[in-house]
Amino acid sequence: MGQKRIDIPVVINNKVYTLSGYEGEEYLQNIATYINGKIAECKQSEEYRRMNIEYQGVLLALNIADDYFKAKAKADETAGDNTDKEQQLYELRHEVIESQIKHEAALKLVEEYKEQVNALQKRLVQLEAEKDK
Repeated sequence: MGQKRIDIPVVINNKVYTLSGYEGEEYLQNIATYINGKIAECKQSEEYRRMNIEYQGVLLALNIADDYFKAKAKADETAGDNTDKEQQLYELRHEVIESQIKHEAALKLVEEYKEQVNALQKRLVQLEAEKDK
């Protein structure tokens, strides 16, 4: 069965709100903590403090969107790196398989040459025995 939806009270900007979600209490508390951090960050600016509530909300949203897009760009870059690494790994595995095939072919050739050398040595012994007769 799926996760249970929870409702928890959190304090954001000195007011109590109820957050709801399936992610768990710790996750929802972390969201509230993040929002409080962004508000505190914005409040450090005297210009922000002089803005009306609507502008403050827009500036806060812009700061959060900025964080989101930076995090997404980093995640996309990491995903791209992983794709490159997967391609390199595929190529390396392919090279290993090719090397194994060549190695097995070389071993087979060595065995064939050993058999030919043995046959030639037997023939040589046979010819020497016939010559001495």
